[in-house]
Amino acid sequence: MSWLLILLPLAGVVAVVLSPARMAKIVAMLTTLVVFGVSIAAAVGFDGWGKGTWGLTGSFDWLSRYGIEIQVGADSVSLVLVLLTTFLMPLAVLGSFTSVRERLREYYGWLLGLEAAMLGVFLAKDLVLFYVCFEFTLVPMFFIIAIYGGANRAKASVKFMIYTFTGSLITLAAFLWLAWSASQAADGAWTFSIAALTEHAVSGLDATQQGWLLLALLIGFGVKVPIFPVHTWLPLAHTEAPTAGSVILAGVLLKLGTYGLYRFMLPMCPEAVVTWAPLIAVLAIIGILYGALICWVQTDVKKLVAYSSVSHLGFCILGLFALNPMGLEGSILYMVNHGLSTGALFFLIGMMYERYHTRDMNAVGGLAGRMPIWACFMVFFVLASVGLPGLNGFVSEFLCLIAAFAAGDMGAYPGVLGPWYAAIAALGMIFAAMYLLIMVGRIVFGPEKLPPGTPDEELLPQDLSVREITVLVPLAVFCIVLGVQPWIVIDGTSAAVADTLAVYEPILGQAKSAVQGALVGGAP
Repeated sequence: MSWLLILLPLAGVVAVVLSPARMAKIVAMLTTLVVFGVSIAAAVGFDGWGKGTWGLTGSFDWLSRYGIEIQVGADSVSLVLVLLTTFLMPLAVLGSFTSVRERLREYYGWLLGLEAAMLGVFLAKDLVLFYVCFEFTLVPMFFIIAIYGGANRAKASVKFMIYTFTGSLITLAAFLWLAWSASQAADGAWTFSIAALTEHAVSGLDATQQGWLLLALLIGFGVKVPIFPVHTWLPLAHTEAPTAGSVILAGVLLKLGTYGLYRFMLPMCPEAVVTWAPLIAVLAIIGILYGALICWVQTDVKKLVAYSSVSHLGFCILGLFALNPMGLEGSILYMVNHGLSTGALFFLIGMMYERYHTRDMNAVGGLAGRMPIWACFMVFFVLASVGLPGLNGFVSEFLCLIAAFAAGDMGAYPGVLGPWYAAIAALGMIFAAMYLLIMVGRIVFGPEKLPPGTPDEELLPQDLSVREITVLVPLAVFCIVLGVQPWIVIDGTSAAVADTLAVYEPILGQAKSAVQGALVGGAP
């Protein structure tokens, strides 16, 4: 089943390339729907929910004499992200039907190739397949931004490629060194199995070696998240990308970074993570506050939502490095929730841009009178992003903050964070409510304001079409479902989270003194 999920989008690429240009979007839509159906079938038949086991496994013996065996499979965490990917892709294709009008076969071919690569990242059980897919995601997104983006698309695509590719090369060097170290411990027998290399990293590397491995992994995956201060490529890429590109970038591509931290850094570098978690948490909190303050002064509504991703994903990182079940479960839930609500906001901004050809809040406003359905969705998804109780964003943010609060001497969990981390990070929630509600007040309510040169009312497309409503309704439904029943994700991933954290149980008892000593005079 895992192979099918990866190969079906690639088959769709071939079908799109061979089809007439006018049929490309239909072929792409059918392909993504089929892939989504297969992922649903895989999830229904998956027996690892609530367990730490892997399923949907398969392997391909390729260059086994060099330790390279292509392995695929999924645990509950990776399968949740597979479902998020396959859910968003049909919506991204459907949302592109009117916004993309040229070079259609290339556009939909790149989207399907991107889907195959993202699924390959989540389903890989060996480093070779993981890294190939992780790196290949750069290629389709580069061309989607460079060809179909806005006026500043050339700079945005090049900056995106340079930042993410450079970080990936550093991570590749760390992976190769880890595989070499494991081969030395196994009398020259090479392996690229993630499970085997994780076992070697825990038992065969000392604290200093784990520290350098952590640094290399943090650079590569941190750029992808992105973590402050390597975040500056993201707002430009978001702003210049076409709508579907922004949706997939926010909804899935950023999660490749958080998934990498969860899958590799946490289990491979436990001693180093315990030592350096406070510093990483500080970077996350700086990102939360810095991103929120920059959002506050934005006039470009798309750039505002882009910077909000820097702020929101800081909560996700904070939850991961709280190093307790509540934090990891909240972080995984946050990955899904951010993809839903922020992806929806990018869809709504794209729909506004198609009508008024501006994203400037000084040029357009008071759209509730002209577009009441659009305005209702806009208010709904902003409230989901703010973290209104009852909607999806609230539970994940709350879990991440409480996990950080409780991860200390006075908390319910042994850990290296504590109340001050949570208290300062919580300011980000207040700032988020302010800048997002100010945005809503300017572009949705108030006196009507339209850009110069706007067509007469009878010539201007008015409220949302049936197709656009069809794109938004599934996102709204899941925002409500995960708001009132977050246990769907939390219970399903709890055992996998417990397995990831098992290695920390003997370490965290003496973590506090070790961290204080390292921060005073240590180095990775």
